[in-house]
Amino acid sequence: MSSATLTSKGQITVPRDVRKRLGLDSGDKIEFVEIEQGLFAIRPVIEDVRSLKGLLKKPDKSVSVQDMNEAIYARAARR
Repeated sequence: MSSATLTSKGQITVPRDVRKRLGLDSGDKIEFVEIEQGLFAIRPVIEDVRSLKGLLKKPDKSVSVQDMNEAIYARAARR
């Protein structure tokens, strides 16, 4: 069993073996799920791809493949 110490700022370091078993890496989010009174489970937060819907604004006009190629060639020519 692994353990961690709570700092004065309320932070903990998840032990390496726990991070490895949960597949966690730096920057990943975790959530604490109360299983019963006073008993919590830790699990990684997995974002559903559908949560990204609407994140990017649709362009005002569509761009053809030919337009994209011309822009690439023009940029390359400036180098």
